[in-house]
Amino acid sequence: MTAHSAKPIIGLIGTGVMGKSMAGHLIHAGYEVHVFTRTKAKAQELLEKGANWQDTPGALAQKCQVIMTMVGFPSDVEDIYFGNNGILAMAEPGSFLIDLTTSSPSLAKRIYEEAMTRQLFALDAPVSGGDIGAREARLSIMVGGARDVFEQMLPIFQKIGTNIVHQGEAGAGQHTKMCNQIAIASNMMGVVEALVYAKKAGLNPTTVLQSIETGAAGSWSLSNLGPRMIADNFAPGFYVKHFIKDMKIALQSAEEMKVELPGLTLAKSLYEQLAAMGEEESGTQALYKLIDK
Repeated sequence: MTAHSAKPIIGLIGTGVMGKSMAGHLIHAGYEVHVFTRTKAKAQELLEKGANWQDTPGALAQKCQVIMTMVGFPSDVEDIYFGNNGILAMAEPGSFLIDLTTSSPSLAKRIYEEAMTRQLFALDAPVSGGDIGAREARLSIMVGGARDVFEQMLPIFQKIGTNIVHQGEAGAGQHTKMCNQIAIASNMMGVVEALVYAKKAGLNPTTVLQSIETGAAGSWSLSNLGPRMIADNFAPGFYVKHFIKDMKIALQSAEEMKVELPGLTLAKSLYEQLAAMGEEESGTQALYKLIDK
């Protein structure tokens, strides 16, 4: 951060469902924000709010003291950070790198280690809360990396989330997000099966939801995605294709640790069936379509 600047200049790469809301909150909080995304049209709303466009991740990295990334897949993260004109090559020494993507714990460690050699400070900070959490700045943020760096970035995190926890060293944020996705995967199967059962039993699924969501069966997915299932609203708050990606990462990490995850294995197979039906771009609640036959 420069001595003459009260707030660091922030760059955000990736302005999809989540990134767009995050950038909007940062602009609203008075930060100078620069953005890059593969399809410039997706950033138009942010540009109208005052964001500055950059043509490449490297160009963005050169202009910003804090570089945040929110992209789709680990391969995207690797390209953006390690490419010839990527973030690691182009960022000024002393810059802060925050990857908000749900990605591989081992990749997070690689970014951290390479950043250290270049006098850069990296955090892996995946988020949970979906489109609603991003829109309302109520995301849960799980952070891995040095604690002092985490504390310096906390004011920025507080503009996009409410449950912000330093989980440990580099990669710990991504491991924590895997725990989150593992819990969601089996829960989603239960939510879908409960609502399909209610429908087949001739019950009103909405009133069933009223009875069960406040008891022991209650969950975020039941309360937030259950109504969408009932309304046949399968628009993405979180894409099926990205959930499959996350489950693959979790199963790979579990295999490395010699841990068996039967519930996650089943959920992944069901979501892969759903994707084969052409539902990759739907929200995760579209699992309802697979079970409701």
